[in-house]
Amino acid sequence: YVTMICLHTSDGQGELSSYSSRGRQKLESLLNKNMRIRMTDGRTLVGLFLCTDRDCNVILGSAQEFLKSSDSFSQGEPRVLGLAMIPGHHVVSIEVESDSLVGTQGFGSSQ
Repeated sequence: YVTMICLHTSDGQGELSSYSSRGRQKLESLLNKNMRIRMTDGRTLVGLFLCTDRDCNVILGSAQEFLKSSDSFSQGEPRVLGLAMIPGHHVVSIEVESDSLVGTQGFGSSQ
C-alpha cells in the first residue's frame, strides 16, 4: 500500500522544502501507474494516476467504478467513467499496482 502525501508548503523553507521535494518526487514516481482508490461511500475506482492538488483531490484517467457489493464474491460489472476526480476528503485508501507482480494481474504493496 502507498500513502498519498499532500504537502501544503511553499518552496524556500529550508528542511521543510527538502521534505516537500521528496514528497513531490514520490508522487511523480506514481504518475501513470494503475491505482485502486476506495471511497467513503463504499465505491472503488480503478484507473491511471494523472495528478493531485493541494487539497488531495486525485485525478484518474481511464477510470472504472466498482460499486460496493453485499456479496463479497460478486464484484459486478464496472461502470466506465473515463476521466474522474476523487475529492480528497472521500478517499479511504489508495493501492498502487505493484511492478513486482510479474506475470499476474493485481494490486499489491510496492515496498
